[in-house]
Amino acid sequence: MEYLPAILSVAFIHLLAVASPGPDFVMIVRNSLVYSRRSGVYAAIGLGLGICLHIAYSLAGIALIISQSEVLFNIIKYLGAGYLIYIGVKSLFAKKSTESTDEHHEKKDLTRLQAIRSGFITNATNPKVTLFFLSLFTLVIEPTTPFAVKLIMGAEMAIATVLWFSLIAVLVSHRRVRSRITNIQHYVERAMGVVLIFFGITLALAQISS
Repeated sequence: MEYLPAILSVAFIHLLAVASPGPDFVMIVRNSLVYSRRSGVYAAIGLGLGICLHIAYSLAGIALIISQSEVLFNIIKYLGAGYLIYIGVKSLFAKKSTESTDEHHEKKDLTRLQAIRSGFITNATNPKVTLFFLSLFTLVIEPTTPFAVKLIMGAEMAIATVLWFSLIAVLVSHRRVRSRITNIQHYVERAMGVVLIFFGITLALAQISS
């Protein structure tokens, strides 16, 4: 119980960060609308795995190295920016489907691995997330905090990420929501493509001090 306040504080800070709209949110919405609820949920799992990666190297001290190395920071940010821009450009060329909604989604749905990969790459290659966890593990979490407690905090953040974005996927892919946007889905996908490209460019221009 000694570390319960710290665990709750970290959980609250992380929840605020997760709830803030970003490329992860856009990716989940896109997968859920363009493909299926299943793809959205598996992409959420990919985001959770990305959180696990950030937590792992933060605990290992590698996050500090990345934050102090302009070369490593740039490599990560350009990989992430390139991926977001690539997905965004693909979305810009979305065409109106003449098929029924169910047939359309069944035909072009992502595999589990593809969906998980889309979420994982989106999260794992975002250096701003690296800086977030670096600040979390250096400014918020005490150095004297037991490793086991840090693992509990990390597990909570990964699980919360999966649950939050799975909820978004379920809500966005609801039959009523999807039925209302079926006729304009290609426009919605293009709009999300523009947003993803914007996030990609913003990420490419990010600096270590940001």
